[in-house]
Amino acid sequence: MKFSKIGQVSMVSAAALILASTFTACNPVTIDYLYAAGQKGDTSGVGQIQTFLVDRVSGALSVVNSTVSSGGIKPVSEAVSTDFKHLYVANQGDSSLVEFNVAGNGVLTSAKTVTLSAEGNTPVAIALNAAGTLLYVANQYQAGCTTANSTADTCNGGALAVFSIGSDGSLGSSVANGSLQYWPTLINPTGVSALATGAAVYVTSYDSKAGIGYVNGFSATDAGVLSVLPAVQAGVKPVAIASDPTSRFVYVTDFAQNELIAYGVLASNSLHPLINGPFKTGNQPSSIVIDPRGQFIYISNELDNSVSAYSIDFPTGTPTAAVNTSGQATNSTGTSPVAILVDPGFGRYVYTANFLDNSLTGFQLNSSTGTLTTAQNGPYPTVGQPAALAMIPHGNHSIQVNQR
Repeated sequence: MKFSKIGQVSMVSAAALILASTFTACNPVTIDYLYAAGQKGDTSGVGQIQTFLVDRVSGALSVVNSTVSSGGIKPVSEAVSTDFKHLYVANQGDSSLVEFNVAGNGVLTSAKTVTLSAEGNTPVAIALNAAGTLLYVANQYQAGCTTANSTADTCNGGALAVFSIGSDGSLGSSVANGSLQYWPTLINPTGVSALATGAAVYVTSYDSKAGIGYVNGFSATDAGVLSVLPAVQAGVKPVAIASDPTSRFVYVTDFAQNELIAYGVLASNSLHPLINGPFKTGNQPSSIVIDPRGQFIYISNELDNSVSAYSIDFPTGTPTAAVNTSGQATNSTGTSPVAILVDPGFGRYVYTANFLDNSLTGFQLNSSTGTLTTAQNGPYPTVGQPAALAMIPHGNHSIQVNQR
């Protein structure tokens, strides 16, 4: 089986390896805004978004600006435009997709709200393609459905909707699939990830009755028209998915079996499991992120209250646990981490959203080994039941993608 060629990858947006050497902790310089969306709503039940500044030297967080409404109930996922001037939020409780304008000082202003209906409903995850022209929305249910049964003639799976994004970052309309405004997926979709090349998008899902998980694949045109690729098995309950910056590998976490499953991307954009996997994680791996250089994987373990770190072997895609200075391959977080990200400005910090103790945990990332050390002054209190994270750099940063 032939794997797809690496291609010429020049730069990944919002990535950087420009080391700051002249700043001190007594003179903090911020490099990013972090947005934490919490599901514990205000008096009307609407979710909340809190903004933090990230200190360039330590990675420590400090609250800035006022907390704003997420524009809907139960926010579950966030994404950022490639010009960093727009934040998109999916609210599961009322099936709303909200676009925010991001001011130069990080202040959020609601710009547009779409109530999902013909596109499916009850969103579980969103992801932007690398070109910033398409927003993928994975919905738990298909249009007109509030339940799903894999053996039924209708309402038998989830829905993947594709929204166009304007050149100014504005949220456009959904792309048509014949008479539908979505592409059907298998039952219980949980996550979505688009290749950096833009050639394909993948959705994790699972059939709880059969005890089998899957990855649905779709090839994608620049206009967002999808074609179904063969589904591959993905353990029992895959809940999170990420693809590397070279578009050669895809990684999935199996919440039920405490495993990381790795796939190679074939020339057809279909997936093929790595023969030496799956790989052990902590208990109930809930979310996954790959650093912008494509060197390291980080997984939040919901039951263990920890983050697992892995280095990626560039030729094969094989992940290997990155052991920290205390001899451990895991790093402690707050209670029940459900979301994780790496800062897009310098790729030097990792953060988790800890759902049950309303906090964020920060780590400094060793760019040579991938190991983590706890950031200063954490954990950081935040809005109730934080479930989604996003970051926007407001400096001029650029990182080279690893092409060893």
